[in-house]
Amino acid sequence: MARNNLFVVLIFLGILANGLGPFGVNGLSLTYYLFTCPLVESIVKVNVDKILRIDPGLAGPLVRMHFHDCFVEGCDGSVLIDSTPGNKAEKDAESNLSLRGFEVIDEIKAEVEKRCPGIVSCADILALVAKDVVLFSGGPMFFVPKGRKDGRRSKAADALVKLPPFTSNASQLIDFVGKLGLTAQDLVALSGAHTLGAARCSSFKHRLKNFNATHDIDPSIDPEFLKVLNKTCAAGDTAEQPFDGSIIQFNNEYFQALQKNKGVLFSDQTLATNPKTKELVDTYANNRAVFFLDFQRAMIKMGIMNVKEGSNGEVRKTCRKIN
Repeated sequence: MARNNLFVVLIFLGILANGLGPFGVNGLSLTYYLFTCPLVESIVKVNVDKILRIDPGLAGPLVRMHFHDCFVEGCDGSVLIDSTPGNKAEKDAESNLSLRGFEVIDEIKAEVEKRCPGIVSCADILALVAKDVVLFSGGPMFFVPKGRKDGRRSKAADALVKLPPFTSNASQLIDFVGKLGLTAQDLVALSGAHTLGAARCSSFKHRLKNFNATHDIDPSIDPEFLKVLNKTCAAGDTAEQPFDGSIIQFNNEYFQALQKNKGVLFSDQTLATNPKTKELVDTYANNRAVFFLDFQRAMIKMGIMNVKEGSNGEVRKTCRKIN
């Protein structure tokens, strides 16, 4: 408990140092709903705890939903919008088909609307859900500056371009996140969220056959783990393989798996060999406290990327469609 409190203090000081104090900068604030919807964080937390007690397997997909939202149109809830006859939305892009838990966001939004109609954005709810999922699963506590507005654009084509493919190597990933203002350290720390959840066979089967012109099988895969991956894929493209041995526990086992060449995705395993990321993988594998601290910082940083403010967005009545 003392260690967690220390993390919270350190992160709070970091927020102040970066201009995101309690009274806010650039439209976001830790106290944004203090007078308009003071119970919003309690409502979200109670519902997240209740839902994960029933279905702890939703932890990974719910955190990943926040990631996939932020990396496409900024953290604006655009991944929550349903497709229409005239528009294929982000959630129906191939890279988002493994996301689950949209009904969870719907339920929480409905509860919040009962207390504070038209006040709290879906984007803020999604960010708060991710925070509480991490904490419920044994991960670190971190602050979520609030005040995001919901976006009015959601296109599957955007997700195809703006979400890095699972075939990316570490250098490509570093370049990708760099354009968003994130560092290699942020990349590795955020990748640690893969300690929750699983990957579909369709996202790693290219490693098992016809890998490249030189190797039929990705040579970076541990031989025994290769048998596990082949067995998973024998059940079909939608069969899922956990990223590590603790699928519903937030810890540093994901990095330990990378050290043993047991990373499920190529984009994960490559972090363990690139000179710019290998040391971080080793550090996080050996020191959970350091991983937790860097993850907190990176989550706050990611959560404020390209947020919509003022007239650039809205507060949706329901998260599945624009007003």
